[in-house]
Amino acid sequence: MALALGLGSLFNHLQTPNVSYTLDSGTESIRYTTTRTIQVDEELCIFYGHKLWFEPTEKTATYLHDEKDGDGWGGLLYVQDDTNSLEDDETWSVLQGDSDDIVPEEELPFARLKLLDDEEEDILSSVRTEQVWVVDIPEPRHITTMLKWLKQTGLDTPALSHLKRIRKTGTTSTILLAPVVNSPKAPELPQHLDLPQPYVVDVPRSVALTLTSLKLKSTFWPTIFAPRKKGELEQWSRGRVRWACEAMRNVVKEAQVTGEKGELPIVAYVPEPYDEATKISTQLRRSFIAHDTRQSASHPLRHAVLNVVRMVADYRALPISETLAEDVPVPTPPIEMPVPPLDVVNGDDTSAARNGSHYLLTALTLFISHEPCIMCTMALLHSRVKEIIYLVPMEKTGGCGGITCVPKLEGVNHRFGISRWKTEALGIKSNLLEVDTSIDA
Repeated sequence: MALALGLGSLFNHLQTPNVSYTLDSGTESIRYTTTRTIQVDEELCIFYGHKLWFEPTEKTATYLHDEKDGDGWGGLLYVQDDTNSLEDDETWSVLQGDSDDIVPEEELPFARLKLLDDEEEDILSSVRTEQVWVVDIPEPRHITTMLKWLKQTGLDTPALSHLKRIRKTGTTSTILLAPVVNSPKAPELPQHLDLPQPYVVDVPRSVALTLTSLKLKSTFWPTIFAPRKKGELEQWSRGRVRWACEAMRNVVKEAQVTGEKGELPIVAYVPEPYDEATKISTQLRRSFIAHDTRQSASHPLRHAVLNVVRMVADYRALPISETLAEDVPVPTPPIEMPVPPLDVVNGDDTSAARNGSHYLLTALTLFISHEPCIMCTMALLHSRVKEIIYLVPMEKTGGCGGITCVPKLEGVNHRFGISRWKTEALGIKSNLLEVDTSIDA
């Protein structure tokens, strides 16, 4: 038995805590970790366990383990409503352990669709590009100064980490500055260096996976070579799986509430990115959740996906000062989102607008209760979403593997990852989210 001293003894109990904790036997200490973004002045709470000596203020939830705690410290691994349960304790073990541990593919709570035709770009016409600002550096002595300046200005972000920063042509070096979508206007360079004006070039959007791809991509710009087996997918850490599990729980919980209100129980959720690098590159430190409002709005286009994309777009159209001040999760949106002023939408020079600084859902993950329809899948493609994870398949209308798979179609200019949450994985069920199979989700 252990007793938490100091700050560890100050946490109050909550059935749905915002702080997790694990035992570190190596240092004989307890590590506390927030499970989501914490609002200013919000109390930090942990879960005391199942055998309480007091009456909890929240509605009692159905827990995953009646006799054995999932983490050995009284719980924290819970399900937020009575519809979810877990019969197999071994399934839950995927969330136990170090956050940086890589989870084997077969142990992931979702199955991923492999877009094999997207793994290699071995012909010139298949190389996907984007526009970036660059500047020529005639004097080699100015290169170090410029590299330091890039870090100081924040332009040196992971967005271009798949490219080499400098391209040498004869006696001239050219340095990458920033993607055009991040900086619609040319970056202002240090005046004391007397450099030529920045200009725009096309560069590859991703690393080179094969030697052939490397040769082709390097004709645009020197590209990083990161070979991997054909069809190999991005690895998931244990901490990221916990993040995904929490996100899917939020989707299911919100979808059930939405259904009780007479709407279709379809919810789309874009959580705050898991890793810090993505938070920095996307400048996104908040979450967005939206439900289907076709019935209440009497509007056939008010799908959950379109509603949440609109939310992210409106947020990114706000002045930077406002977005930085709103570093908290976003509640379920109203039916109609406010339209930003014209000077913000159009990027007036007098405003600090950043509409288009990132292309809507670029580098973000979307969780959704039902497989998106063809219309919504195409909207996600145009929004440049990184990946989606859905719970309920829609074989008659789905655009992510149901009636078709839009990201696999020949000629599309973007592909994104698609995963389907395994049936009842980690206690997450869909039995209260039924909709007619002919309905577009």
